[in-house]
Amino acid sequence: MLSSLKVIITGAASGIGKEIVRHSLQNNAVVIACDFNESALESLRGEMASAKLYTYSVDVSRFEEVTELFSSIEREHPDINGLVNNAGIYLGKNIIDYLPEDINKVLDTNVKGCIYFSQWFGKRILETKSQGVIVNMSSVSGVEGSSDAIYGLSKAAILGLTKSCAMNFSPYIRVNSVAPTMVNTAMISRIPEWRQKEYQEHQLIKEPLSPEDIADTVIFLLSNKSRAYTGATFDINNGCYLR
Repeated sequence: MLSSLKVIITGAASGIGKEIVRHSLQNNAVVIACDFNESALESLRGEMASAKLYTYSVDVSRFEEVTELFSSIEREHPDINGLVNNAGIYLGKNIIDYLPEDINKVLDTNVKGCIYFSQWFGKRILETKSQGVIVNMSSVSGVEGSSDAIYGLSKAAILGLTKSCAMNFSPYIRVNSVAPTMVNTAMISRIPEWRQKEYQEHQLIKEPLSPEDIADTVIFLLSNKSRAYTGATFDINNGCYLR
């Protein structure tokens, strides 16, 4: 399904990112897995055991590291044609409790990291006038609001970035986003219980979302089966919020 794809995946060593890596490899893509956690990347290499998996340690919030990464990619993987901007952090704080350094940490990772990778990837594809695809990880929090206002802000920004990049990178790169509700990963433990209950009460489908569910949609968006979609947001929320 993805045999012609060579895709960069950020935040690749755990949670949703890890499942996107797994599903991409299962669909015959070549994967450039990026994460700041080198030990987690080592575990990923051991678990996946694939000759099509390449790993790079990088902090997406640091422009210099992203620049160095893409210099390596241009040398080692000049035929790159896919990008999944998945890296993100969630602190689970009330806006009243946020310190300036906390705000910077969330926005630098969740927003700037996505911008940096989109810039470098977009430049590469536009220069070669080849075809590419970007999938951005947003959240229901960016659509409906969040108990963590800074996280919600960051994920709303991704929706705007997705639409704008779809315009700026046309006709060479399709750009779409996914907006999951709560997913069964380690992050869920930071969501206040009252907010978890609200999500669950509103869901029309009661089976909890798993990382595999999100990966399935990402694979569709990376594939040619989604060739008519760009600038779109795919809500993966069990019918939690209808709009």
